[in-house]
Amino acid sequence: MMKPDFYSMNKAQLRAYVIANPDDNKAFHLFVDRFTYEAPTETFDIPKSIAEVEEVDILIRKKLEQLKKK
Repeated sequence: MMKPDFYSMNKAQLRAYVIANPDDNKAFHLFVDRFTYEAPTETFDIPKSIAEVEEVDILIRKKLEQLKKK
């Protein structure tokens, strides 16, 4: 059986392949590399008060709602 060309797969296809073939370390490492490369480089300070924690919670919930609508 020939292995698929991981480099021609989009991220969703590669993810599906990795889930279906958990022992394929090469595919897993390529997926992690691609995911890491595409990840945002932003960093954020740790919340310093209860109010900041609540604000972060609200922002996360808003972002999750936006993602659900896509």
